[in-house]
Amino acid sequence: MDADKPTRIVDGTSDEIVASVRRLACERGYASLTVRDVLKDLHITNRVFYNRFANIDEVLDVVYRDIAGKVRESLCALYDGEGDFFEHVRHVAERTLHLSYTAKQNFNQFVFEADSVGEENFAWWDREIRALIAQGKRLGVVRADLDEAQSSYAIWCFIRGFNADALGRGIPEDEALARFRYGFDLMLSGMRA
Repeated sequence: MDADKPTRIVDGTSDEIVASVRRLACERGYASLTVRDVLKDLHITNRVFYNRFANIDEVLDVVYRDIAGKVRESLCALYDGEGDFFEHVRHVAERTLHLSYTAKQNFNQFVFEADSVGEENFAWWDREIRALIAQGKRLGVVRADLDEAQSSYAIWCFIRGFNADALGRGIPEDEALARFRYGFDLMLSGMRA
């Protein structure tokens, strides 16, 4: 543990603070969320909050890491050989969009901003996308000359950019999914062997 950092209490109250921040961020957005909002919501004191967290951003980071972890868990499925490879890839990408909508539009902007500065998150996605491309090459369904690094980055940008735009403009999930399928299918068609 870092000697400069004070020891924080981790208990049920910490969990309640995190749950409150998640709910309040979903309801009102994270940008204007303050410690005072959490204190009022939970009827707790400054001391109770600050014994557990340094500031509201620290709590938002806990919420973000939880959401990112759940998204990763649900998307870690390599192609099992059943059905069409490209249908599998599209389904994995569509789940990303669906989970974004499930996490709520207002809070999702924080997730996107946290992702933008999170090199560890990009590295995880890059590794997973490259693994899927490599698997497609081994199966002979993805072009052998496809540059995995360049393709992975393009897919990452497409999915993140599409999500950010659709959520930011408030496009209903079913309409966003239809538009996503169309654009993503165009991208996937260029990858076919």
